[in-house]
Amino acid sequence: MLTVFQGHERLLTAPLHDVLPLLKAQAGASSQSLLAFDDQTGRRVDFDLRGSLEEVLERYAPAPAKTGPGRPRLGVVAREVTLLPRHWEWLEGQRGGASAALRRLIDEARKADPDAERRRQAQTATDRFLGAIGGDLPGYEDATRALYAGDGLAFEAQLQNWPDDFRNHALYLASPAFMETP
Repeated sequence: MLTVFQGHERLLTAPLHDVLPLLKAQAGASSQSLLAFDDQTGRRVDFDLRGSLEEVLERYAPAPAKTGPGRPRLGVVAREVTLLPRHWEWLEGQRGGASAALRRLIDEARKADPDAERRRQAQTATDRFLGAIGGDLPGYEDATRALYAGDGLAFEAQLQNWPDDFRNHALYLASPAFMETP
């Protein structure tokens, strides 16, 4: 999901294919620029809006699955990993080779404490959003400290004087960071 703001007002929270027409229609039509944020990462997202709406939608349409070697249907992505020689030796001796061993280790780590992973992701996304829109707003630094301390009440208190839509979106992004574990 993406969330679009114009000034202090939230215009839309929707999937990419619903956000692009709004961004395209508003491009150049207003003196206030639109800011789009990825709700999962909290990062600000910019789009190339040149051309017709159809061209913009096509530019950001999901790429079709590639055919050929590898496992593109599974979403396998090749990237560089830098390890010491002893790490490579150990990985290469594992069942399925280095890639399979790394995938298993990552999956095990993610399963070991899913609540901590969920909190960390929420904190990171919220921190990015706060930094992008709230760096000059009152209570920003204290809100960030409360976010990482896991103090939901203090976090909410620091946002009380923020514009409603900014505050509500920050609370939405941060909510998984403050959920109690059973």
